[in-house]
Amino acid sequence: MRPGAEVSLRGLALGDAFGERWFAYPVKERVQAIADRRLVAGVWPWTDDTAMALSVVHVLREFGRIDRDTPAQAFATTFHHDPHRKYGSGMRRVLRALHDGADWREVTVTVFDGQGSWGNGAAMRVAPLGVWFADDLDAVVDQAHAQAVVTHAHPEAAAGAIAVAVAAAANARGRDLLPAVLDRTPEGEVAAGLRRAERLSFTLDPRTAANELGRGRRLSAVDTVPYAVWCAARHPDDLIAALWATASAGGDVDTTCAIVGGIVAPRAGSDHPPQWTPEPLPDLSAASGRDRTPAT
Repeated sequence: MRPGAEVSLRGLALGDAFGERWFAYPVKERVQAIADRRLVAGVWPWTDDTAMALSVVHVLREFGRIDRDTPAQAFATTFHHDPHRKYGSGMRRVLRALHDGADWREVTVTVFDGQGSWGNGAAMRVAPLGVWFADDLDAVVDQAHAQAVVTHAHPEAAAGAIAVAVAAAANARGRDLLPAVLDRTPEGEVAAGLRRAERLSFTLDPRTAANELGRGRRLSAVDTVPYAVWCAARHPDDLIAALWATASAGGDVDTTCAIVGGIVAPRAGSDHPPQWTPEPLPDLSAASGRDRTPAT
């Protein structure tokens, strides 16, 4: 396990669990509770964001690369053994079909009238992969795309995953995030959102930025990734400040915070205040239990 990738995974899980806890408040109270920093007591469970990131990391640790078939099997197995992690209804259908032996090439294009999902699932799980390949941005782009298409066939979902992976790689190496991300993200709506993000001042209130960029309410990469990358670029070396800023806009807080945590932690570390109580991750040194080799 590469240390930077593990730190990214832990930051992702922390952001995911932190963000998810705000849903304990009614919608009308959530933004105010975040503004007041009223942390929810008890252990904070993580969601499908972290579960799928764990699958990505296990595949990388076992095989060193993504070959498309292997992560499809890993995602399906993880879902089958622990289906109560806030997976969306469309992704549940995809993962059930994969677990039952369907070919991901056929399954992923059956959702959203044949277009494939352009949701944020491929982006929310990918930051540790970006750090894993941080020394080779061509590999970051290729591998982020490979892990995306097995569940999200729409090009904007892959673009969102590429953007997050490159952001994590750039931040791990101490580089400015947004220029690196814009240089590598394929043209489309995600890239257009990132260009808008690059023009926004970091002195802006994150809620104002979210009004321009989206805050994940539409559960799409287009509506999620530009805002999350902007928040990470605003606080590239301060994980806790980045998570509070990200959460302040509301929206799909577990996913935006998971993305930001995965991007920022490799540079900032994944330490957190003692009153923050995320659910522990499984033993990352243990074998994943899969006895197979990558497809050729």
